[in-house]
Amino acid sequence: MKITKIETIVINTPILIAGKIAPKASGLPRTSINTLMVRVDTDEGITGWGEGFGHRIYAATKAVIDDILTPLCIGRDATDITSLVDGLQRSVSGSGRNGPAMYALSAIDIALWDIAGKAAGLPLYRLLGGSPRKELPAYASLLRYGDAKEITMYTERAMKRGYKHLKLHEVTEAPVKAARKVAGPDIPIMIDCNCPWTVDQAIKMADKLAPYNPKWLEEPVWPPEDHRGLAKVQDVGGIATAAGENAMLHDFLSMFENDAITYAQPSVAKVGGVTMMRKVITLAETFGVNVVPHSAYFGPGLIASMHCIAAMAADSVVERFDCDFAETPLGDWINPKKNGCYDLPQGPGLGVEPDLKLIKKLRIA
Repeated sequence: MKITKIETIVINTPILIAGKIAPKASGLPRTSINTLMVRVDTDEGITGWGEGFGHRIYAATKAVIDDILTPLCIGRDATDITSLVDGLQRSVSGSGRNGPAMYALSAIDIALWDIAGKAAGLPLYRLLGGSPRKELPAYASLLRYGDAKEITMYTERAMKRGYKHLKLHEVTEAPVKAARKVAGPDIPIMIDCNCPWTVDQAIKMADKLAPYNPKWLEEPVWPPEDHRGLAKVQDVGGIATAAGENAMLHDFLSMFENDAITYAQPSVAKVGGVTMMRKVITLAETFGVNVVPHSAYFGPGLIASMHCIAAMAADSVVERFDCDFAETPLGDWINPKKNGCYDLPQGPGLGVEPDLKLIKKLRIA
């Protein structure tokens, strides 16, 4: 089965903002989400869909796919994933072993696994080893608002929607305190900091946040590569740490060897797709580290994350970035049910086909 065409597609979906304050990303208002999707066609009429990290840097990821990876893929056997992906990794190594080069590879890899599942007539999770799970619990991953009243409103909304887990993207005490007051003592609350502090600052913040019983403190340290510092925050601060949304395989090895984290968070749209995600999961199991994948996506990356989680031996939860949209190409597949869980797609491959009419409507590149 030969690859005949690869197309990059960028869509923009405006966020329906319920509160008075627009969420922020890198200090700027976030009012929409960019999604970089990849379509891979074959000479046997089977099409696969993938997603590479896009958001604010989609242009760089798209350029790697269009200019570097696509010429290397055309005419290759789409079912020879191991050999093809290994060769692509070596080809982009000069462009970096992280960042847009690996994000681009992730998109193509996910699409190839979609094709493999369709060719086999099996949902991806079964191709990866199967699962007794037909649904997966999700957690509401709130955006950053920096305001206790806004967090109160969004936490109340998450609880009404059936979520049993909550994550905040806050770096001050007041919003965390507000969320805990609404959620009550039994709902696990995680805090994603996005690497703002030195090690000493992170330890002081852990002490301030401890009364609210956070399940984990995510990416508390800058730079994120300071794995020894991350380990110190966990040991001295007394709160379990989580990290890995921007990490590659050997970054995870370093974190595990340094006892830096309790929760590993590989991102299928960044780490190298399903192929590399499986390697991280296996490595984590070897070190006895929990895997809770990062999946702040609304395209094939989110669906691929579900399949990877379902195929894991241990239970885990799906991250649902807390954005509402008027319309998306994957429709209700991006939304958990009223019990806060996702139905696991049962169709072949990813089991979800995007709406091509909506893609055309929302496309910006």
